[in-house]
Amino acid sequence: MLTNVYHHKIEVVSDNIDVQGHVNNLVYLKWMQDAAVAHSLEKGWGQEQYDQLRCGWVVRSHQIEYRWPAFEKDSLEIVTWVESFRRASCVRKYEVHRLSDQKVLAIAETNWAFLNLDKRIPAKVPQEIILAFQADGATI
Repeated sequence: MLTNVYHHKIEVVSDNIDVQGHVNNLVYLKWMQDAAVAHSLEKGWGQEQYDQLRCGWVVRSHQIEYRWPAFEKDSLEIVTWVESFRRASCVRKYEVHRLSDQKVLAIAETNWAFLNLDKRIPAKVPQEIILAFQADGATI
């Protein structure tokens, strides 16, 4: 059972809607990134902490499966967690739920690479970051 899950609330606004009358697929990417950043902040890893390390996360890939559309005025929840860590990366998973009917509108995952920002090369993820996001304190 995952205990390091973050719940990020979203209210769909008119700017999120495309010409087909539902949330544009690119908006989901922004919501996923917003949820990941908010989760990191909650765990004590904001921009200031990453700047002190001179390291940060960049996206290597996204995989999204859209199951149901979202519409203006829908209340949504982005549920996210870090599924796994590797030496210089992690896989973060997401589920987008509509609160009114609990439908899962989308499932997704992002492969994030951890970079040394000065050299622009992969960096080893520090143990304190791994511990902040893993409930069982597993190490790599």
